[in-house]
Amino acid sequence: MSPRREIVSNEQTRAVDPVAHEVEERDETSLRPHALDDFIGQADLIEHLRILLGAARARGHVVDHILFAGPPGLGKTSLAGIVASEVGVGLRVTSGPVLSRPGDLASILTDLSNDDVLFVDEIHRLPRAVEEVLYPAMEDGRIDIVIGKGPTARSIRLELPRFTLVGATTRIGLVAPPLRDRFGFIGRVDLYEPDELKAIVLRSAALLGVTIDDAGAAIIAGRSRGTPRIANRLLRRVRDFADVRGDGSVSEELANDALDLFGVDGLGLDKVDRMILDVLCRRFVGNPVGLTTLSQSIGEEPSTIEDAYEPFLVQQGLILRTPRGRVGTDRAFAHLGLDRETGTLL
Repeated sequence: MSPRREIVSNEQTRAVDPVAHEVEERDETSLRPHALDDFIGQADLIEHLRILLGAARARGHVVDHILFAGPPGLGKTSLAGIVASEVGVGLRVTSGPVLSRPGDLASILTDLSNDDVLFVDEIHRLPRAVEEVLYPAMEDGRIDIVIGKGPTARSIRLELPRFTLVGATTRIGLVAPPLRDRFGFIGRVDLYEPDELKAIVLRSAALLGVTIDDAGAAIIAGRSRGTPRIANRLLRRVRDFADVRGDGSVSEELANDALDLFGVDGLGLDKVDRMILDVLCRRFVGNPVGLTTLSQSIGEEPSTIEDAYEPFLVQQGLILRTPRGRVGTDRAFAHLGLDRETGTLL
């Protein structure tokens, strides 16, 4: 394996460099684990990666192409960095929407060094023309590009250095089968358990210099929707509250007060989540509500409701998606303190 190189970037890529970001983003980057031993949760996935990366190191081979799938904020980008770090190679970072033309991808691929890791976030959003450039690159280590147009056009074959493609997607069903089948390993990243999130909060608090007890960490973990990114964001907001309204340390009582002030309730629901439940349970009293009606009622785009809010509400058993529309469940009525028959406060 080649010696580890610094992360580099060009106009189609961005470097994972804490110094280059603003304060909030720098904190977020500094909280990322940089080794498998530092990664909390996803035990089965981490064990599979240990075997995959260990075998590549032992044989002196490039790591096979990897696809991480799962909801946002669960550590897919961190895992890509860990893959590069564990085998001591460079990391290049880009995303599907940025690569609008085949030439964009070709310029990145030809600029890689041997054994580098190329991380493509939101890989399901790659344009079809760009995606097709990846097929021979992943399988044969080459790309064919066309220069010119019309009768004077000609094809040139470029040999590429050995590289590992690490893709991340929040919607694996939208990854084209020919692309999906070219990945040697597909890892599912799942929502975290409360104990795992508590451990993440305690680790992040230590890195940020925040004094927090186990009970305070448990409160933040319980309202984090199973997502480390949300847990770290809530931790920073609770830290701010502790600095302004307290003595800088985070206890159970202070964490509860802070998160109540910021509108995050005991289930991790925010203002928009509760607006959705309010429409379903109070205004329509449990009758099915179409997505368009729901969207107009709360002033959010239908796609935002479907992608950002509904998945967690469905997972928590608070709403049902039926052929006739969205319906609030008994648990939703109970959470809002409403009568199931009349939609009025109990």
